[in-house]
Amino acid sequence: MAASGTAPRLVVATRNDHKLRELAEILTEVELVPLPEEIEIPPETGTTFTDNALLKARATHAATGEPTIADDSGIAVDALGGRPGVHSARFAGPDATDEQNLDLLITQVARQEDRSAAYVCVIAHIDSEGDESLFEGRCEGTLIIEPRGSGGFGYDPAFVPVDTGPADQRTMAELAPDEKNAISHRGRAARALARALWPGRG
Repeated sequence: MAASGTAPRLVVATRNDHKLRELAEILTEVELVPLPEEIEIPPETGTTFTDNALLKARATHAATGEPTIADDSGIAVDALGGRPGVHSARFAGPDATDEQNLDLLITQVARQEDRSAAYVCVIAHIDSEGDESLFEGRCEGTLIIEPRGSGGFGYDPAFVPVDTGPADQRTMAELAPDEKNAISHRGRAARALARALWPGRG
């Protein structure tokens, strides 16, 4: 428990700058500590987002002894049987760039009539006593085959969220950060975490 007037501190089990920035935009009253360079995160061998989030959180908590969060997230496409799912960050190969992953997804989705998809995020939290909790967020949407927008990252330029309404066809990459965070899978999971851990913080 943080001292009165001191922001709670969480070690974030990621080296993804985009994720760190989004979490910092949402969890504004928490001190988010980047993963120390000397800590090795094990490979994401889980078959679900929950598996991978716990794997990363447990490794980081074991190494630091501090309260820890780990996020695992990706996009699940209905017509592709839920793929790329947990393989979203390496859909086009283990060293693929965001652009390569997006290009492959568009190529596969272009052949499909059903282009519905969902972003999914699971955040695993481990407190100083080692107790674990999980928080999930989803954002439903539709994929387009001509990407638009320069914001966000990953598959955002091809994902049109349902939550903005049928008249709003902006992609996630065209939304302002506060608009995206209000409806995104990561935003929903992070706010659920905040409500559970610090209910008096709004």
